[in-house]
Amino acid sequence: MADKLVSPAAVATGAGMNFRWTVLIWLVAGGIINYIDRASLSIAAPEMIRELGLSRTQIGLLGTVFAWTYAVMQLPAGWVIDRFGAKKAYAVAMIWWSVATYMTGVVGSVSALLVMRALLAVGEAPCWPTSAKITAAWFPTKERGFATGIWDSSSKWGPALAPAVLVALMVAFGWRSLFHVAGFVGIAFAIVFLFLYRNPEQSKRLSKEEFAYIEAGGGGRERSISNSTHEWRGLFTHRSVWGMILGYFCAIWLWNLFLVFLPLYLLDRFHISFVQLGIYASIPWIGGAVGEIVVGYLTKKMVDRAMATPIDAKRMWIVICAIGAAVSAVAIPFVDSLGVTITLMTLGLAFLAAIIGAAWALASDVAPKSMVASVSAIQNFGGYFGGAFSPVVAGFIVDKTGSYSIALISGGLIAGCSALFYWFMVRRVVPEGGADQAA
Repeated sequence: MADKLVSPAAVATGAGMNFRWTVLIWLVAGGIINYIDRASLSIAAPEMIRELGLSRTQIGLLGTVFAWTYAVMQLPAGWVIDRFGAKKAYAVAMIWWSVATYMTGVVGSVSALLVMRALLAVGEAPCWPTSAKITAAWFPTKERGFATGIWDSSSKWGPALAPAVLVALMVAFGWRSLFHVAGFVGIAFAIVFLFLYRNPEQSKRLSKEEFAYIEAGGGGRERSISNSTHEWRGLFTHRSVWGMILGYFCAIWLWNLFLVFLPLYLLDRFHISFVQLGIYASIPWIGGAVGEIVVGYLTKKMVDRAMATPIDAKRMWIVICAIGAAVSAVAIPFVDSLGVTITLMTLGLAFLAAIIGAAWALASDVAPKSMVASVSAIQNFGGYFGGAFSPVVAGFIVDKTGSYSIALISGGLIAGCSALFYWFMVRRVVPEGGADQAA
């Protein structure tokens, strides 16, 4: 298919040129399942505290164990994906994490819960780097920001759907049912994906014209690395890679705080009912999904109109959104209205989500074509290795002071620092086996 030239008529009219966008359905659905499994802890937390006698520090520790294990496993996950391919890595990983999710509803001690959260993290580690790898193969460079914003929005749709769906399950069948249902759904989806998904060069539904268009824009084929780890280790010598590691850490610190404690904050601060929680805890995550898609679309438009390069457009939006996220989080402890609090949380998560989406798309622009998953995973490692401590630090602060103020203010300031790292350090691409080059 590569020898087929792009048809100008097809590009102009869009005839036979839109199949690539349907691939995002796989990534969005898988991401939603991923985050429902991940967010189940925050929904089940009040009942787990009551039934198992857990403290908020222990709930935070469960979040920290997940995030720290998730961070460490990013490094081998990225290499495995680049070495053996996205399809197999994605399916095997989803089955693994779905089994761990199911088993979380079986165990009952703190030690066993910690083991299950660690196993969940091992399985979930390849999910986002795999999505970045698939996006790099299926989309030209100029469209990756928008495409990434769409599939990464699943990390907000998941927590948005989780309260309404999981609260209903918990009220009817108990907190363990959350993990049982979520685990079963993940296993079923992984089997379907394994049988139906195809790479661009193997797809029978992708037209030759569209394949040529994707390939001309820098995609079209999933590239693999050799068995040697020399190239992989060399990524750590680049300033841009370190900028992504540090910048993502700042964003994920606040992200993890919201992910673990948003429902508990609303319950503790405003004493809403558990049924109300199913509605109110969903709204900020919907805002996150919308914010990420909007910023991804605006990034694409900037590139289409030659207002900025793909890399510079993403960097600019990261700076704007980092400032917005910081202001929103710092303001939350100073308001007493539930409505204003929900509004600030929604804005904060919209800005944070946009940073995360732009960061994932930026990784595919900066990385060598054969190492997209590796660079994406290394960035994610940086975010979650440091951000892993956010939940347990916040839980400790709340247990000691009875207030979330210090945790939210410090989290907002840390998130704002992501603007500095992405703007001043992530400025050059990493070529195959060479030194940094101008973006």
